[in-house]
Amino acid sequence: MLRVLEQAYSDAAHQRRNERSATVTKILSFSCVDGPGNRLVIFLQGCNFNCKSCHNPHTIGLCDNCGLCLSSCPVQALSLIETDGAGAINWDTDLCIECDACLEACPKQASPKTCQYTVSQLLAVIRKNSPFITGITVSGGEASLQLMFIVGLFSAIKSSPELQHLNCMLDTNGSLSESGWHKLLPYMDGAMVDLKAWQKETHLWLTGRDNHRVFRSMELLASEEKLYEVRLLHIPGKSDLDSEISAIAEYLKRLPSSTKIRLNAFGHHGVKGEALAWQTCSEEDMTTLAERLTERGVISLTLPSVYL
Repeated sequence: MLRVLEQAYSDAAHQRRNERSATVTKILSFSCVDGPGNRLVIFLQGCNFNCKSCHNPHTIGLCDNCGLCLSSCPVQALSLIETDGAGAINWDTDLCIECDACLEACPKQASPKTCQYTVSQLLAVIRKNSPFITGITVSGGEASLQLMFIVGLFSAIKSSPELQHLNCMLDTNGSLSESGWHKLLPYMDGAMVDLKAWQKETHLWLTGRDNHRVFRSMELLASEEKLYEVRLLHIPGKSDLDSEISAIAEYLKRLPSSTKIRLNAFGHHGVKGEALAWQTCSEEDMTTLAERLTERGVISLTLPSVYL
């Protein structure tokens, strides 16, 4: 009887896990830049940073179904429907021409072009693509805001005989709490963390949040050998990577030798507001930064292949 009850409890927990849902902005069936090998990338909507330099600002907010975007659509792919006694935006993917006029019209840096996926629905997508990929990356927005969905997805992958060969990665701003990381670590193979600025004040100005948790996250992930990559965004004259080069180099050298360091160049693609007037980062700027880091003993540097 006890064994029967334990099995029933396990089956119920499995069902609850697979019924967890998340707000998904986009699924990219193939990427070679979001972790090792060929990857399927799942972009989740919503972010707790408000970065001035964000090149996907429409992923920050969550749609509140206000309807202000409806008139902006030239092909009427958006409509307001009644569901559960309230209005909700309906996005017709067959009509949509991806002009993004609705994103420009939204006052909340959100998008009406999102979908709800359960874990089981995403597993079906992953199974379809599994012969062509080596892993899964969940990105955002800030994906960790939908933490328990990611835990459910990654744990389902690891427990599936047909999918457990896939490695599971998280692309994050590093704001997740220590207790949150401990929920995810048993099922996650690695994380890619953005370090927007060295000084707390600069980070606060750029993102609206300080960087205390970012450093805590990197240290915890490094101690668990799951800090796959640290990403540094160079914004000439705005971020402090060049002015704090020695301190940053010393910090990076203390990370595990397996941790990759990726240098990203600021460009105007997708950004809004005051950042459109900022100087973009040239290949020469990036090469100079890389040389200065290398001179100070930082290795495993990756530079951009494209400058926007």
